[in-house]
Amino acid sequence: MSKQGTVGSGNNHGKGETGENETYTSSCEELKRARPREMTRPEKCTFPLAALALVAAVCVAPLAADMSTPAFRHRKHSILKMDEALLTVNNELDTGVVVSWISERCHQCLYQQLGVVPAAPSPARLSSVEFVVSTQHEITLQLNSTPVNLDLCMVPFHFGEHGNYSLWLKNLNNSSVVNCSVVTDADPINSFIPILVAFLIFAGLVLVSAIGRTILGLDVVKSILFRIGGSMETERLINSELGSPGRTVPPVTDNILPPLPNRSKRLRSLDTFRGISLVIMVFVNYGGGRYWFFRHESWNGLTVADLVFPWFVFIMGTSIALSTNFLLLAGSTRCSLLRKVVGRSLQLFIIGVLIINPNYCQGPLSWDNLRIPGVLQRLAWSYLVVACLDLLVAKGHLDILTTGAWWSPFLDILLYWPAWLCMLLLEILWLFLTFQLPVPDCPTGYLGPGGIGDMGLYPNCTGGAAGFIDRWLLGENHIYKTPSSRVIYASHVPFDPEGVLGSINSVLMAFLGLQAGKIILHYRDLHTSIMSRFLIWGLLLGAISALLTKCSTDQGFIPVNKNLWSLSYVTTLACFAFVLLVLLYYTVDVKRWWSGAPFYYPGMNSILVYVGHEVFEEYFPFRWHMANSQSHAEHLIQNLVATSCWVFISYVLYRKKIFWKI
Repeated sequence: MSKQGTVGSGNNHGKGETGENETYTSSCEELKRARPREMTRPEKCTFPLAALALVAAVCVAPLAADMSTPAFRHRKHSILKMDEALLTVNNELDTGVVVSWISERCHQCLYQQLGVVPAAPSPARLSSVEFVVSTQHEITLQLNSTPVNLDLCMVPFHFGEHGNYSLWLKNLNNSSVVNCSVVTDADPINSFIPILVAFLIFAGLVLVSAIGRTILGLDVVKSILFRIGGSMETERLINSELGSPGRTVPPVTDNILPPLPNRSKRLRSLDTFRGISLVIMVFVNYGGGRYWFFRHESWNGLTVADLVFPWFVFIMGTSIALSTNFLLLAGSTRCSLLRKVVGRSLQLFIIGVLIINPNYCQGPLSWDNLRIPGVLQRLAWSYLVVACLDLLVAKGHLDILTTGAWWSPFLDILLYWPAWLCMLLLEILWLFLTFQLPVPDCPTGYLGPGGIGDMGLYPNCTGGAAGFIDRWLLGENHIYKTPSSRVIYASHVPFDPEGVLGSINSVLMAFLGLQAGKIILHYRDLHTSIMSRFLIWGLLLGAISALLTKCSTDQGFIPVNKNLWSLSYVTTLACFAFVLLVLLYYTVDVKRWWSGAPFYYPGMNSILVYVGHEVFEEYFPFRWHMANSQSHAEHLIQNLVATSCWVFISYVLYRKKIFWKI
């Protein structure tokens, strides 16, 4: 009987590597790295009608399922799960071999033992052991002799999903040099084909929509529609004058006077921005097809899932600036607005606590294991602080301000210097606590993941000061117990990515969004000035990020880290937010090339969509029993259908003028 081992990859599933008859050779004198193929990650496409999204997502099902079916069947394929491959280690040496592994995404990590391959029983026979290895990222296999621990070779290789591979160990010409070769016995599947199919379907919908709008814009079509509409209107007028049996004509209540001018011109680009963030957030929360780049990064670095929450916080800050200015112009007092801000923050916090604990619909919540931090709770805190700062410094009338002075280009900053001073003090507090707070049994200023990271020296120091403050202030039973760092770094200490210390930097993110709102207010209808200042802010924040990170993932002063909400994470995501806002503002509000649909609709009902997708996550049609739960295609279909359902629901609510406001 052959032995079998596993290289686990936790709950994050994802990237496979396709290959055909690949052979890899390595020796202790020379190592060659296998180059993985780069797969294009298609961006989300837009489509004009939300109903088409649901139809398209359903249409993906048969196509994606058929195209993801492998063309081969090897004897171990049936037991492989997502992001797994079969590796058979064939040992022709006269000594046993210990096989260890490490992921390329694991910074300064200890090798984890995969298993032991016995020595060959005789020169004519070999010893074989089968292992299951992860295909998410490239891994490095280390082979050592036993019982004498000597390094034989190291093999970096990116295995493909459901592939079948052999690793051969043999002596070259009866010398002491050990040759290690990886051979592809059975080709892996291409797990990215379902994404390609979904992309082509949505792209086709965009094309059909564009052609339809072009046809409807033709003069001939307009005249035909006008005639049809005119005849229907004539029939309606005749019926309204003559009446029909059994029908009561309601009195005419149409107002022939023009509507009063709107004092606040709503920018569709802001709701579109919010909707994009929300739709991606819903998609990744539902699983993102179990692809690794739609899951949160294990520690340092960024994935698609790490982008959306900061963007949502950013655009919330922008909305605070615009709404506060409008309410002050409408005559509201600052005290009344402060009461609304406090009440709204409390409601958000309570709703967040209710939906983030899994037994909220199964009876009373138990305080013993109630998780306190969460997404809505962090939104509530950020909203409370930034809205209070804005009420402190907001100007009701901006048209009477001096614009001829030398400092007028900096007016949108200098007028609000008390708020900037408060933010500076908050950031100094974050830096002091992060890098100066003593943490028991951990180095001061530690920003690592603990576990097997940093050569396993600090296994219980996950998050450094941020984790210590949460465990001391809230207790281990009231924070997140399965952080993403456990996937690659095998950390076991509870750590909450929405913890207390990171909330300071979420306030900074909302405040930078507030600054975007101030720019819109000060340069209203001056599109060039607004976009240029957005780009300047994006460039400045990008430069700060480059300085803090040294343009690297792990080697910077402050790495980009979503779990910690590090300063560089905020500046990087704010840089992206300003650039994205420029693009949306130009295409949606300035040129009006795009209406913002379908993202505009969930952006108008963001709280309802977010709460709804959390509460009804386990119910049909958002989730159903899958025929093959180890298929990226089926997970992608389910997650696209669920996300499209919420887009469609928000579209219906928009047409019915139903909005949930807190």
